Amino acid sequence: MLRRWSKAVTPISKFGSQSHLNFVKDVSRQTYAGVAPAPTIEDKPHRPVVNLDKMFWSKPCSLALPRDSPLRVEEPDYQGIKRLMLKLMLFYSKQSKSIRGANVVYQRIISQVDKPPIYEVFNLEKTFKTTFSLLVLHMWFCLRRLKQEGKEGVEFGQYLYEIYNHDVELRVSKAGVNLLLTKWMKELEKIFYGNIVAYDTAILLEAKPGDFSNVIWRNIFSEDGSSTPDAAASQSVQAMARYARREVSCMTLTGKLCLCTFLKELFIYVLHY
Repeated sequence: MLRRWSKAVTPISKFGSQSHLNFVKDVSRQTYAGVAPAPTIEDKPHRPVVNLDKMFWSKPCSLALPRDSPLRVEEPDYQGIKRLMLKLMLFYSKQSKSIRGANVVYQRIISQVDKPPIYEVFNLEKTFKTTFSLLVLHMWFCLRRLKQEGKEGVEFGQYLYEIYNHDVELRVSKAGVNLLLTKWMKELEKIFYGNIVAYDTAILLEAKPGDFSNVIWRNIFSEDGSSTPDAAASQSVQAMARYARREVSCMTLTGKLCLCTFLKELFIYVLHY
């Protein structure tokens, strides 16, 4: 049985710890090593020049989708005998609606972490480690917002977490990790909860000014488990921290009724500011 994400209150693990860092690197090697030869300088696409210092300073706003948005997902409204049959099959039950809504939200999340722009802008290599780290960060955006809705939001968050957990298991399996899969998943679960607790703690008002960016560094950028950003990555880390804080604020401004369909393509959307 899956753990309830809302019960994670003890920092049982930190993504930046050396043991878990080595663990995720092992998965990364199985995921990406040997897939294709490294591109030469001539083969590499030219990346657009991005001024990170000027990004993610805009005023937060609601992420509710307009009614005419092609990204909006509405509940199917069947009529007649079909609706009656679906009601008997509990298609319109609260649980079924929540599961469908959680699927919509999760699809919005993975649309961010599986696309190239977020890696290109923040100068990240797309490995299992970075993809998993960004996936957890975006899950935190959503779970933190859902907790603000009390019991109903926590229940919805549990459905979202279960969908996430299934997706991670598929990703690990596709990476070629078929032996000891349960062990791998338990380790990733510890990393997930460690990250969630670290983000929750670092964003508190009483946290030190640099705590949040240091957590971003440890969880997403660091390759050696160091606790503070190095000079080369500092600009990207600070920009990622601004991005994360802005998205947290945008989530707070997004109304309860929009939570199942609200997630605009977060990263692409914010890049327009």
